Order: sequence, then structure tokens, then C-alpha cells
Amino acid sequence: MKITRRDFVKTGAIAGSGLLLNQISPSNIFPRSELSNSPIVVSTWSPNLKSNARAMEVLLQGKNSLDAVEEGIKVTEADPNDSSVGYGGLPDADGKVTLDASIMDWKGNAGSVAFIEDIMHPISVARLVMEKTKHVMLAGDGAKKFALQNGFKEENLLSENAKNAWLKWKESQVKKDNHDTIGMLAIDKMNNLSGGVSTSGLAFKLHGRVGDSPIIGAALFADNEIGGAVSTGNGEYVMRTVGSFLVVEKMREGLSPQKACEFAINRLYKSLKDFSDINISYLAISKSGDVGAYSLKGGFTYCFTTPNENKAITSDYLMK
Repeated sequence: MKITRRDFVKTGAIAGSGLLLNQISPSNIFPRSELSNSPIVVSTWSPNLKSNARAMEVLLQGKNSLDAVEEGIKVTEADPNDSSVGYGGLPDADGKVTLDASIMDWKGNAGSVAFIEDIMHPISVARLVMEKTKHVMLAGDGAKKFALQNGFKEENLLSENAKNAWLKWKESQVKKDNHDTIGMLAIDKMNNLSGGVSTSGLAFKLHGRVGDSPIIGAALFADNEIGGAVSTGNGEYVMRTVGSFLVVEKMREGLSPQKACEFAINRLYKSLKDFSDINISYLAISKSGDVGAYSLKGGFTYCFTTPNENKAITSDYLMK
């Protein structure tokens, strides 16, 4: 039976990994002092415990936070049972799987790809854009051409499950609630912070639609002096408020990651008139290792990983 992210939220089921896995109630403060400056990984949505486990494995090998974020996100991108990221992601209205991703390192470098097709790991392409070009973003056919020129293989990313879901949607035209991006932040042994985001976007979206995931400052922002933030949910609203940048800037002003996430959600709440079919969530970490998470509505979970534990945590939210 296929298990979706929503099933995980409802049942509390957690995928296995080499680290201790469990799910706990809302708890958003993890003082860095208690962790003895050890590596930390956080990511959106409880099924990504397996991605966090891989990222932590990379960090414990002595590699940097950028390597960890890329390798961790690749686990989700290659998972055919994940209907919102990479292979297995639900297609757009034309039956095309189009992917977006972004990545940012502790030096302030960033890269992203938008509306890329037939490439399994857009997070890796985004990193190459950052490292091999003078640009930040490549899109569409240009992004695909760049990927192929750099050794990536063209692959069919439309799984049978996703194809069947699309055919069923074409008959019913019922809106599908599926926009559960993976956003990941990691701090390595050198205390350097990197982040990344990857998604197949809103299910059955208009062909050509791009959300917040490839936009630096919207779905992702990292500042090695302050901390980082990622978002998940309806990207149009994150773009309009430059959400992740806002969270980090409030942290710069002295707010904790938790209070900064709450500030961003409250600002969003005040700007909305219609709350139907809308949810936005933020996840943030400071350079001291404190973690915060907050959502407009309930159901958001996130993962917190150290060398000793790998936890799925239910976030607090505004509209109770």
C-alpha cells in the first residue's frame, strides 16, 4: 500500500533508518549547548527521517553541510512513494512531471533550477548551477540541457502510481492537496550552515507553474552568521512575503527561531482573506542550534536529527 505524507501525519508511522526514530509532540527548542556542538539536521515532514539519517551519515563522515543537504534530499527525490518530490511526484495538468530545487551554502552562494523535466536529482543540478556558472537559476529546457551536458541522464519520472492519479484527476477535476516540499537545513562539525529545497510542486498545476522552491529568499534562506529557514505549503503565498528571508531577518533582530517562524505566519495570516485550501509552514534553525517551527494550520511535522537521535516532531500552529 502506498503511504503518503498525509498518512504519516495521521498515523504517526515512521520509516526505519540506522538511527533511533520516534515521533513526539510539539517541542521546538533544542539548545545547542546540550548538543556539544555536534552536527544537526532538520527537514520538513516526518517521512523525511530517512533523508535526515542519510544527511547525518554524511556529516559524521566529516563532510560539510552542503554535501549533507544534497545527499539527504536525493533520498527523497529518488523515492517513488513520495508524491510531492522527484520520481513519483504528481504531474501537472498536462501529465508532465516538472521539478524545482534550490540550494545555498554557508558562504552565501546559491543555485536553483525551475521547471526542469526528466532529471532525477534537481538538487544536484542546482548545486552545479551554483558552482559551475555565474548564475543563480536555470529554468526549463535550459536547465535540462545544462544537466545533460554535466553528466545527468534523461529519465522518465512519471511513475505508474502518479500516472494513474493524474488520469483519475482528469476525469474528476477534483483538487488535490499535495504541495509537501522537502526543505532541509544542516549544521556541520565546523559549525557551517547550508540548506536545500526540492519539490515537484502543486499536484496538477497549470503547465509552467513555478512555486517558491527555487526562489532564494522565499522557500530557502541561509545566513551563516544567523541561521537558516525553509518553507513548505502553498508557494504563491511564500513568494509574496519572501517568507524564509523574513524568518532569518527576524532572527537577526534577536527573535528565536520559534518566534521568528511565528512572526512570519502571523504576518501571512493578516494578509489573507480566504483561508480555504491554504497552509504554510516554516522551519528554522539558528547558528546556536535552536530550532523553531510553526504553521498556519495543523498537520505540519518536521524532523530533528543529531548523532544520537532522529525524531519526527509535530509543529505548533496558529489557526486552532
